[in-house]
Amino acid sequence: MLGNGVVGILSESTNKWERRVPLTPSHCARLLHGGKGQTGVARIIVQPSTKRIHHDSLYEDVGCEVSEDLSDCGLILGIKQPKLEMILPNRAYAFFSHTHKAQKENMPLLDKILAERASLYDYELMVGDHGKRLLAFGKFAGRAGMIELLSGLGQRYLNLGYSTPLLSLGASYMYSSLAAAKAAVISVGEEIANIGLPSGICPLVFVFTGSGNVSSGAQEIFKLLPHTFVDPKRVPQLFAQEKDLTSARASKRVFQVYGCVVTSENIVAHNDHEQVFDKADYYAHPEHYRPIFHETIAPYASVIVNCMYWERRFPRLLTTEQLQDLMKEGCPLIGISDITCDVGGSIEFVNQNTSIDSPFFRYDPFKNSYHRDMEGDGVICSAVDILPTEFAKEASQHFGDILSKFIGRLASTDDIEKLPAHLNRSCIAHAGALTSLYEYIPRMRKSNLEDLPDNLVESNSTKNKYTRLVSLSGHLFDTFMINEALDIIEEAGGSFHLVKCQVGQSADAMSYSELEVGADDNELLDKIIDSLTSIANPSEDHQVVTKDTNMVSLKFGSFQNGDITESYDGGKSAVLILGAARRTVFM
Repeated sequence: MLGNGVVGILSESTNKWERRVPLTPSHCARLLHGGKGQTGVARIIVQPSTKRIHHDSLYEDVGCEVSEDLSDCGLILGIKQPKLEMILPNRAYAFFSHTHKAQKENMPLLDKILAERASLYDYELMVGDHGKRLLAFGKFAGRAGMIELLSGLGQRYLNLGYSTPLLSLGASYMYSSLAAAKAAVISVGEEIANIGLPSGICPLVFVFTGSGNVSSGAQEIFKLLPHTFVDPKRVPQLFAQEKDLTSARASKRVFQVYGCVVTSENIVAHNDHEQVFDKADYYAHPEHYRPIFHETIAPYASVIVNCMYWERRFPRLLTTEQLQDLMKEGCPLIGISDITCDVGGSIEFVNQNTSIDSPFFRYDPFKNSYHRDMEGDGVICSAVDILPTEFAKEASQHFGDILSKFIGRLASTDDIEKLPAHLNRSCIAHAGALTSLYEYIPRMRKSNLEDLPDNLVESNSTKNKYTRLVSLSGHLFDTFMINEALDIIEEAGGSFHLVKCQVGQSADAMSYSELEVGADDNELLDKIIDSLTSIANPSEDHQVVTKDTNMVSLKFGSFQNGDITESYDGGKSAVLILGAARRTVFM
């Protein structure tokens, strides 16, 4: 059945709002009319759906078959995880499975794939030679999230007694296309330029965190308004100047908004005031840095658009206590869009996801309470985790433009070793077994992270006489560093226990894991540590290190009375090693 050239497209079933497709009718037309000899695709069967962004008839018009029955298909495509009963035996599947990091909630799906001897390709793992993901929706999340926020601000300001041009803007999904949504934002911008904004809400300062695809998408929408970007260091000065101007004339209107992009160097400072910010040092030693965002930027921000990945070892962008103190001092903050959807993460009081149906909640810092309305004190917050589907048509076109280039190879082969590297590496399971790159998954599952407290207690420790804490930070899963590290430990006769695992949620984000490594004698433990060090610092024979190479850091510590300390056994100082994560290449 594998490699028969027949492709199936699933009907999405995980969320009522999921209207995206892996291939549009135009992609299917090119694959079908190119001929199996050239494209590797003989037939395409599409499961019927009444909510898909492209109607069934459009697929039929280009030669696809519409049927619930996908049993003839060797390759079956989706966007999100299908229901377990939709998995057929001895087929190949491709979708965002969220299984390669041993995510507990998705392990039944992986078990079903293995039981049915199916193959599983994960879009998230299709990584190019440059080390970046080939298939992603980041910019669409930023675009949709920004429009959602502007729409919510219009409603919030009205509840506070201010009518603004933002009130006419709808939610992203209400527009027939991204172009139509942009046209609506442009219209709002023209109204701001012509009649202005009330002085009582100005200067209206939007703070964007991060500089990746998500932030880029959000800024793309923001730039459709009359705007000026301000250097983070000049934000306090801008705020003071604009406040002086508006207070001099209460009826004054303001005809633009302001933007500010902040990165790590703007949100933390070195504990030693004589030291300047160093990105590599910050990632390696976040404990050497203190948070300053709540002092230097947040007091002047009207809106925060959070697009920056965060790990718990780093200072938070904004804590609940910091916000409470800021609001008591008259901080103008009115809205937050946490496009990262990191619940309880870098913005501590964003403690829940929101939905497309109900995209905002209101947090009242004075009463430390949460509400599902726009009235009353506090800050409105949005954390929608399925934003790209609000622009399902354009997101699907973008996705399919890339995916369609891979379909012929996936549909026409039953031997994964014959696939190019970026497809081979994305195969998690094949013929009833995990592929070699993902054999670490059962070991991670055994660690049972959900039952561990934040601090490792003795009852959960390894049974070995000698133990040491190893912290790994970097692109651990994308580069399969975690797989190599676990192999080294077990092949040497040691053991490990996964203490913490925080996985990156975007192509640019790093992951962080802590392993308690154990051995029966100290000499063996030292040997394991030396081997782990070698994979963080590969020799030139293994890899040419460039500025684009993914970086990984290792940090070693010890356990004493159940607590983690940052030193070797025997009183040696902590060791931090920076190096390039070696990547396995399949030819």
